[in-house]
Amino acid sequence: MPGLTRRAALGVGAGALASSALGAATQSHDAIVVGAGVFGAWTAAKLQDQGKRVLLLDAWGPAHARASSGGESRMTRGSYGADAVYTRMAWDSLADWKALSDTAGLPIFHKTGVLFFFARREAFVDQSIAVHRELKLPTQRLDATQMRTRFPQIDFTGVELGLYEPEFGALMARRAVQTLVDRFVRTGGQYRRAVIVPPDPAAQRLDHLATTSGETLSAARFVFACGPWLPRLFPDILGNRILPTRQEVFFFATPPGDDRFGPARLPGWADFNNGDIYYGFPDLEARGFKIAHDAHGPPIDPDTVDRTPSPAALAEVRTFMARRFPLLARAPLSEARVCQYENSANGDLLIDRHPRWTNAILVGAGSGHGFKHGPAVGRYAAALATDTLASAEPRFSLASKGETQARAVH
Repeated sequence: MPGLTRRAALGVGAGALASSALGAATQSHDAIVVGAGVFGAWTAAKLQDQGKRVLLLDAWGPAHARASSGGESRMTRGSYGADAVYTRMAWDSLADWKALSDTAGLPIFHKTGVLFFFARREAFVDQSIAVHRELKLPTQRLDATQMRTRFPQIDFTGVELGLYEPEFGALMARRAVQTLVDRFVRTGGQYRRAVIVPPDPAAQRLDHLATTSGETLSAARFVFACGPWLPRLFPDILGNRILPTRQEVFFFATPPGDDRFGPARLPGWADFNNGDIYYGFPDLEARGFKIAHDAHGPPIDPDTVDRTPSPAALAEVRTFMARRFPLLARAPLSEARVCQYENSANGDLLIDRHPRWTNAILVGAGSGHGFKHGPAVGRYAAALATDTLASAEPRFSLASKGETQARAVH
């Protein structure tokens, strides 16, 4: 929709946007992408790069408050053990993130580096190193003494070694998605706020979508990238295969005038903690020191979940901070957020055709680690939708998605 303002593109001017897009009810598009989170926005952008006429839809707006893409920051890193497919996707996506950041008014990518540290040298470490060597990544293996020297803010008691990835860092999530949708619209894409009616699962083909306002939107192909709402649209297919869970993150005020916890001196970090991972960021853009426990919370309904942070989760991260970041053990809480993961059984992404409608692509199951892969996911989904995918990744298939949660991807 050329000429659409940034205000409208971000869903602020919803009334004006709806009026300007009324003609969409009778237009036929090359592709309709449902969901303007990180996966949907990048898929729309990659389809547009192929010269397709794309309509992007979202019920609330790009990276809205309840979206998995709507948080402050997300980590981009390449340590995935033997799961080389995700290391490659993270590395391949980094160039797109940097390019988007270079065109934004404020930074989208902060090159803080990422430190992943471990109590002992285990298979995950050796497998990560092997993959990084194969891809020629400049990852550094550090022993405990080297880490204490470089990052004295962290208490490395009981830690044997770490992997430091200097080229990776933090992505400003909400800003990234909103900037991407704005660019998509400015370069000819169409974006609208609309609520679609779930397609009839008994239909023999999909050639249009109906909205709750009574419109009919037609296209040659469809992409559904609806995050934790994806199982609600396709309960017969995904109802037991994608599980939204409650996740809590916390931000703490750092000491005034003290830059030890700022991005110039502290990287993004993750404590493998024998598989019970905690992770966080330095004080990015003065929002505070971020910390979260990377463990699946209880199952939720993304529409009705109480998003009040829990005292138990706060106590849990404070206990961890006293152990690893003792200088912040009593830091004031400045912000907390309740969001969600949308988990596949083992943590793998879903990017595959609908089992009945070959012109419909299902994209989701970010499983808490998907944001960083947005550009690569969009490229893959766009190629799949247009029959230009060189080879399919079996791990992204619908057939590989189980119904019993047994997370294997970290």
